[in-house]
Amino acid sequence: MGKHAFIFPGQGAQFSSMGKNLYETSSQAQEMYEQANEILGFRISDIMFSGTDEDLKQTKVTQPAVFLHSVIAFKVMGEFSPGMVAGHSLGEFSALVANECLSFEDGLRLVKARAFAMQHACDTDPGTMAAILGLDDSKVEEICDSIEEEEVVAANYNCPGQLVISGSLKGVEIACERLKAAGAKRALPLPVGGAFHSPLMVHAEEELIAAIESAAFRHPRCPVYQNVVAHAVNRPAEIKVNLIHQLTGPVRWTQCVQAMIADGADRFTECGPGKVLQGLVQKINKEVAVDGIS
Repeated sequence: MGKHAFIFPGQGAQFSSMGKNLYETSSQAQEMYEQANEILGFRISDIMFSGTDEDLKQTKVTQPAVFLHSVIAFKVMGEFSPGMVAGHSLGEFSALVANECLSFEDGLRLVKARAFAMQHACDTDPGTMAAILGLDDSKVEEICDSIEEEEVVAANYNCPGQLVISGSLKGVEIACERLKAAGAKRALPLPVGGAFHSPLMVHAEEELIAAIESAAFRHPRCPVYQNVVAHAVNRPAEIKVNLIHQLTGPVRWTQCVQAMIADGADRFTECGPGKVLQGLVQKINKEVAVDGIS
C-alpha cells in the first residue's frame, strides 16, 4: 500500500476571491479567518475575498493569504491523515501545520514574521529572480558559479528543465544572457521584489531566527520533506534549522518529490490555491496519482 503525500504551494499561487467559498460554507473556516485577522492586525479575509490582484501581491499579504487558504482547505475539507508532507518555499509552513509540528496560530505568526523579514530584506538588498527553461541543472549551476562579480545562484529546482535563478539585478541579467547563449529555451524574469532563496536574504534569515526560536515545535505525526535537504525530517530541532536556512538556501522541489516517491508515495494531493505543484509533480514522475483541494 503506497503512502498519501500532501503538498502545499508557495507565493505566486494567490488569486482574487481565494478562500471565499470556504468562508461562506464552513463555520470552522470562518473562525480560523477571524482568528487570522486578529493575529495579523488587519482584515486579511477582506483583501483575499474582495481585494484586487495588486492588493494580493504585497509580500505581507501574499504569504499569509496562501498559507491561510492552504491550511484552512486542509483542515475543513476532510479528515486527512497524511503519510508525508512537503511545501514549496512558503508552503513548508503550511505542511508543518498539517503534520501537527506547528499549531495554526504559531504557523501564522511565523509566516507573518517571515513576510515582514523578506520585505525588509528586499528593501535593503534589491534583487530579482528568473525562470530558466530547457537547460540541464548542472549547466545552470556552472554558469551561475562563473559570475564572480555579482551574486546569482540556482534557487528553485522546480522540475527537470525548469530551474529558477536568484540574485542581484545585474547578476540575474548577466546570467540570463549567458544561459540563453548556452542553449536555454527561455530565460524569463519573474515579477518578484527580491532575490528569494539566495545569500541576499541573509538579513531576513537573521530576523526570522528569533521568531522560530520562540515558536513551539512539536514532534510531527508524519515526516516533512524539507526544501533545503530534500529528505524526510522528523526531529523538531532539525526542522527549525532547515526552516531558517530555507530563506538563503535553494528549494529542491524536484529532489523532494523524488525522495517522497522513493519512500513510498504514490498519491500527491495539493492543498491550497492553484495547481502549480500538481503540474510539477507530473513532470517529475508521470506514474503517480495527483489531485488537489482548493
